[in-house]
Amino acid sequence: MSEMAEAIRELQSQRGMSEDAIRQTIENAIKAAYKRTFGKEADNCIVKFNEDMTDMVVYARKTIVDGVYDPTQEIELADALKLSDECKEGDEIDIPLDIRDFSRSAISTGKQTAHQALNENFKKTLENEYKDKLGQTIIGYCQRLVPDKKGDKGAFHCYLDLGKNDRVEGFLPAKNQCPHEVHEKGERIKALIKGIKPMANGIQLVLSRSDPNFVRNIMEVEIPEISDKTITIKSIAREPGVRTKIAVYSNKLDIDPVGACVGQKGVRIQNVIKEIDGEKIDMVKYEAEPREFIKNALSPADVKKVYILDSQKKQAIAVVTEKNFSLAVGKGGLNVRLANRLCDWTIDVKTEKEAAEMELEEMDLQSRRAAERLFNTPAEEDVITTVAQLPGVDPQVAELLKAAGLEDIQQFLDAVEDGSIYKMEGVRREDVDLINKIINENVEIENEVEDAAVEDVEQEDGNDAEYTCPECGTPITLEMTKCPKCGAEFVFEEGEGK
Repeated sequence: MSEMAEAIRELQSQRGMSEDAIRQTIENAIKAAYKRTFGKEADNCIVKFNEDMTDMVVYARKTIVDGVYDPTQEIELADALKLSDECKEGDEIDIPLDIRDFSRSAISTGKQTAHQALNENFKKTLENEYKDKLGQTIIGYCQRLVPDKKGDKGAFHCYLDLGKNDRVEGFLPAKNQCPHEVHEKGERIKALIKGIKPMANGIQLVLSRSDPNFVRNIMEVEIPEISDKTITIKSIAREPGVRTKIAVYSNKLDIDPVGACVGQKGVRIQNVIKEIDGEKIDMVKYEAEPREFIKNALSPADVKKVYILDSQKKQAIAVVTEKNFSLAVGKGGLNVRLANRLCDWTIDVKTEKEAAEMELEEMDLQSRRAAERLFNTPAEEDVITTVAQLPGVDPQVAELLKAAGLEDIQQFLDAVEDGSIYKMEGVRREDVDLINKIINENVEIENEVEDAAVEDVEQEDGNDAEYTCPECGTPITLEMTKCPKCGAEFVFEEGEGK
């Protein structure tokens, strides 16, 4: 049975099948042939393999009886004793079978069963392999083009040869291609793996060139700072074939995220644009503070001011000059539409004249107060002294700061000033920036030394001190001996140190 061992090794190497899967496939094929030969269920058909899978023996398990009614399931006691002296009525005995005695049709059935099982197993193996590759980029060559009968006239579905084997096919539907993109047979095409579909003899990878993550993958290849996590892509908004906006953030103070992505003389970003067939790309600096982020997202327009109308519903108004209005909105509203998706905010663009007619300052103030209520901001009489008390601060970040001895707001600000906080493990630069913004908006930092000095001066200057009647609370002066309101008499006495 060396041929069987060779076939098993080939299945293991070429199709990645496990030994147990191959064993089960062979066993099922032999049982199917047994059932076709004897016309009975194969429950009593036993297949045994040796340890190295180089040989096997097929048995028919029969019950020992005195008077056989079903020869496929039973055996006479006398015949069983010829095989083993220890047999007795009611026992079961395994009788060796020669598979060469199976009918031709039975062998054909066994082969068909094995072939079908191998195909199913191989498809499952391929599916598991490519499940881990979803979202990755793959390269193939256009093998054939098929007209899209349901889509736009002149659009074609593209089938790709991925260079693997004939069991894995790439399918780039017309709807997943960029508008005005034209492919030719034999063309090298790069695309994103979007999904997996089973086929008769393998699987089909559904591909896309219009997905925003396709641009993300290209950026990771072309820009080392993104692949090594120095720069993070926060969000991408894309109008395939027309324009893409990308928000990036640097995890290091000395690296400009936009400049690093654009590259010297725009070399890096031009390589990305070339891969997406000339589609325009706007690089935007991400900011944790929504107003600043919205300003950046509306570039290349110069935004004068951003008003938050509703922080819960994420609604804002961006004010620009008349000259910048068309630039902020973009052709057909494209620029503001991409900015909306990039920031995940609903942004309404207004000119300065239009904004002057609206009570935007009051609306913005109401929004701030609503946000404070949402985050359970302490009452005015309560004093915010720790980072954990600030509204909107990540509890995990607050715990990390506490563990590092930076629980108090003043300690936090001192660490920011000397730069030591940026060396803390687990605390990102964007977390620090956000906490700084929250402190500026919610906490009034007082100079304790100056306040104490002012208080001492007021206490020492007795002429400026204010006094009230102990009976009715009416203001009185040192020259009075009787309250002008209630008539109560009193005497001023000097205490110790006054």
